[in-house]
Amino acid sequence: MKPDTTGANPLQADAPRVRIFDTTLRDGEQAPGFALDRRAKLRIAQSLEALGVDVLEAGFPQASEEDFAAVREIARRVRGSTVCALARCQRGDIERAAQALEGAQRGRVHLFLSTSPLHREHKLGMSRAQVLEAAAAAVTRARGLCDEVEFSAEDALRTEPEFLAEVFAAAAAAGAGTLNAPDTVGYATPAEVAALFAYLRERVPDESVVFSAHCHDDLGLAVANSLAAVGAGARQVECTVNGIGERAGNAALEEIVMALRVRAPYFGVGTRIDTRRLHATSRLLGELTGQPVPRNKAIVGANAFAHESGIHQHGVLKHRGTYEIMRPQDVGAEDAPLVLGRHSGRHALRQRLAALGHTPDDAALDGLFERFKALTARRSEIHDEDLAALALGLDPEAQGPWSIAHLHSASLLGSASASVRLKHEDGRMVAEAAIGEGPVDALLRAIERASACALELTGFQLRAIGSGSDAQGEARLTAAHDGRTWHGRAASTDIVEATAQAVLSIVNRIAREAEARRASAPAAQGAIA
Repeated sequence: MKPDTTGANPLQADAPRVRIFDTTLRDGEQAPGFALDRRAKLRIAQSLEALGVDVLEAGFPQASEEDFAAVREIARRVRGSTVCALARCQRGDIERAAQALEGAQRGRVHLFLSTSPLHREHKLGMSRAQVLEAAAAAVTRARGLCDEVEFSAEDALRTEPEFLAEVFAAAAAAGAGTLNAPDTVGYATPAEVAALFAYLRERVPDESVVFSAHCHDDLGLAVANSLAAVGAGARQVECTVNGIGERAGNAALEEIVMALRVRAPYFGVGTRIDTRRLHATSRLLGELTGQPVPRNKAIVGANAFAHESGIHQHGVLKHRGTYEIMRPQDVGAEDAPLVLGRHSGRHALRQRLAALGHTPDDAALDGLFERFKALTARRSEIHDEDLAALALGLDPEAQGPWSIAHLHSASLLGSASASVRLKHEDGRMVAEAAIGEGPVDALLRAIERASACALELTGFQLRAIGSGSDAQGEARLTAAHDGRTWHGRAASTDIVEATAQAVLSIVNRIAREAEARRASAPAAQGAIA
């Protein structure tokens, strides 16, 4: 798949290019809780290929048969990116990596060997001379089996600079086309990284060699250190989607790419990444790993383009550039509406109400604003349905008209069933049952039938509140109905009940708003007459 690069760095046509080496499927997957099966790895690999990564590190074939099989399948299926396999400087590793890459259109064996005094003494038990010999021999062996070879000096930033340059010179002479200096433990600072890369480029002046940075985030400096390396001449950056990786993680791909794009005149380099795919790739990884993206995550978090402060909202309404250095569309995100909360002002409230079809005059807006502020004192999140309720003179926190009189849910061998009996405030009692792909799906279908309200579930989260035997589960749902997004939230010691109550809260909001609109319609028609 050939990536669409029209969303790439605008300087790319004229500027030197930095290769984006993605190691989400190797270093990223080593993070606890992020293990992926082969099908998931292939989906992510294809997404990364479409994103436009130059090099895709697919795994460590010698680690397990499953890793070998995943690398081999990705190598056979991916054509738009170089597929890379990791190997220690050992004959068995190198041959296994080369074997896994046999079907690749462009393959690369990535060798690594520790070089720092700490690792030489306590991990390898090797002298400087032995490390030099092992590195050169491994690169020679790998170069005989694969056209591209990268050599990484593990713990490079804690290695004596003169010895690191000696090892790199030996690796380059043996045929390594890429030399990677990793900050393996996230120890370095940007100034130190820049100084080291400048030193290495001077001591290993081979113009055919590409220097690469691989930075970890133990001190929160992975992206800053990677950019410092680029500024000092590195032309490959190793990173992961959402910054996942061992311990505190790796440098985040989306942050590096957008820093190079937004500050293109400063860095003077480009990438071939289609930045409009960043948001979707981030969400896919979160979905497949079960690890949601933090709301405050730079570039791809839900709050990345959100504004709640009244001062910021007023500025953005006049000109987005006042408080935004990039557009949501640049990273493939939707143009998020202003977030309304306790810090918001009248300008933002008026703008959001107008978007929802309500245009109160100044006097009415003053009253709505007071009720809005009172609601924000009790609620941390204010949604469109809350604003619509306020505009229609309703209480956003009201209950009913439906309540649950009976609820039952069961799951067996991958299928689920649910039955509910709902009571309406007018005295009606309605019972329905449904089957679904899981308990949530079955509950949703049963409540839909009983209330005659069609919903499309678009988001579902469960989280624990408290601990021990009296802990509660909180269910948060989003659903689509009649072209709008609705939110529901409920808590209970029974997560099935919490889910049902959250669904019912959405149904009730829809019912109350519909009734309010029907009640106001005759009055409006009479006024027109």
